[in-house]
Amino acid sequence: MSTPDAANVTWLTQDAHDRLSHELDDLIANRPAMAKEINDRREEGDLKENGGYHAAREEQGKQEGRILQLQTLLRSAKVGEAPVSDGVAGPGMLVTVRFDGDDDEESFLIGSREEAETAGVEVYSSASPLGKALTGAREGDTVEYETPNGKVVKVTLVTAKPFQG
Repeated sequence: MSTPDAANVTWLTQDAHDRLSHELDDLIANRPAMAKEINDRREEGDLKENGGYHAAREEQGKQEGRILQLQTLLRSAKVGEAPVSDGVAGPGMLVTVRFDGDDDEESFLIGSREEAETAGVEVYSSASPLGKALTGAREGDTVEYETPNGKVVKVTLVTAKPFQG
């Protein structure tokens, strides 16, 4: 069974959630040190020619962007709740597909790119063209999706099983 917003769900294993939560905590804890670094560099003088100051500001921007990304991801994530094994593709499902014109099968997890580090398998986002096309498909269904270069590709869902990370 698929919900209308199934493509917006981010499914994470407990390990991935814990790793990302730890990273977020570390980034937040580093904010005072980053502010001090920027202040120290600012006191070195002329800001136009102060490479250390500009590098520290750029790093701060990257860290703040990552903090926002992690907060958003963790707020909407479903943790450790593998979908029921009903043969329907969607977030948290390990799917096996066969591309039209190819006898080989390919398996991957439909989930978050953040999951790739701990999943041990290739991961496609449910927001990717392939992930969107497969979400809601049942085993045996053939779906089409458009690649970024405009090519239309047909793919058949062979199996869809809950990911056991």
